[in-house]
Amino acid sequence: MKTVMLMASGGLDSTTVAYLLAEQGLRVFPLFFDYGQHCVETEWRRVNEVLPRSFEKIERNCLSDLFRGSKSRLISEANLWIDEVNDDDLYIPYRTLLFYSAAAARAQTLGILEVYTGFINSNHAKEIDCTAEFMNKLDGLTDLIGPVRFFSPFRYSSKADVAREALRLGVPIGRTFSCQAASQLPCGACPNCVERLAALRQLGLLA
Repeated sequence: MKTVMLMASGGLDSTTVAYLLAEQGLRVFPLFFDYGQHCVETEWRRVNEVLPRSFEKIERNCLSDLFRGSKSRLISEANLWIDEVNDDDLYIPYRTLLFYSAAAARAQTLGILEVYTGFINSNHAKEIDCTAEFMNKLDGLTDLIGPVRFFSPFRYSSKADVAREALRLGVPIGRTFSCQAASQLPCGACPNCVERLAALRQLGLLA
């Protein structure tokens, strides 16, 4: 049985990829990154709840020292009662590049040559490192320096496309978590929450 790695966050996109891999009968090694995000413990609980039970034990790796002192509201949680949070406040420079590099290094160390991600072609302000164009360029970099290859099944998809596939696969959508602004419960107003709610409404799952 072939083993692949999955960069798992507990969010809808990576969890849907997890169920796709389970459907294919692959052995999956999930990798979770603690990069200092304020919601890390909520994400950690959720990722342990939502991934298929057939997967290997989730490995948690800490990268938080690299973003120590960051003013990003993904790191330093805002008080949503009094603080105004803009899209620009949620950007973390080089985060996706770091994730790719760390995952490739860990995968090759373990003898795994395929890494799957849940990245979609984001249109969020400032998320220049979550576009299909950016991910395609990262693929070119790994082609030159090592045997690990990345696969992002939804890199050209919308959130509604992902949610539709999640429904087909029986993903526990309601237990996934990907809020950017609040660490405990989804705020409903950050770009991730807005995009998610719009996708669920488009599929008729919300009024």
